[in-house]
Amino acid sequence: MIETEHKLRIDLAAAFRMAAHFDLNEGICNHFSVVLPGAEARYLINPYGVHWSEMMPDDLLLLDADGKVIKGSGEVEATARNIHVAGHRANPRHVCILHTHMPFATSLTMIEKGRLEMAHQTATRFYGRTAYEEEFGGLALDASEGERIAQGSAERGDADIVFLANHGVMVGGPSVAVAFDDLYFLERACRQQVYAMSTGKALKIIPEAECRETARQWMQVLDFQAQEHFKALKRIVTRDLGT
Repeated sequence: MIETEHKLRIDLAAAFRMAAHFDLNEGICNHFSVVLPGAEARYLINPYGVHWSEMMPDDLLLLDADGKVIKGSGEVEATARNIHVAGHRANPRHVCILHTHMPFATSLTMIEKGRLEMAHQTATRFYGRTAYEEEFGGLALDASEGERIAQGSAERGDADIVFLANHGVMVGGPSVAVAFDDLYFLERACRQQVYAMSTGKALKIIPEAECRETARQWMQVLDFQAQEHFKALKRIVTRDLGT
């Protein structure tokens, strides 16, 4: 259990540093979390006030099922606690949940009926895996907004990516590596779309049959690619994390 927690701390701290490296963070806001294995609900999450580029494994806070800090120094932001505790509880298959206001994905949440369109190979990775929260509910400063987001996401079945209206995105996955890989490529797909839309010309949408088949191909290699990508990035950003 100690070794497992140590590894998850290293992976999650690395994910924060990677996100900062690719400009996916917003100041000291936004939050990532991961579930520790075991019978009792325990979550690692970032403390408020630590910049993502300087995140260390020991900086991460350990929360109990109610979002109370039981290990670590610092405080968890209210929105982080409310969104992540509710999110993990509502969808247990999401071992890791990443929430950002990353620029290009967030820009699609600011457009009326904004959607990630199947207009590029990278976008097809998310075919059938996205959901859209249509109403903005303000800051998740109380548990009810976190529950609203979590329940809305859980009701969408296979969705691993949720676009939150006028807000940002939530990405959930079975591991830190897979969730971060999705986060990285989601922003790339959204950037490609925003660039294409900026031409003022209509997007060339991939036919549904091809989308479905390409998505199937993505799923065959997703875990392997994610693990290898994560290891490569971790070598770059975690040389001082004691690995």
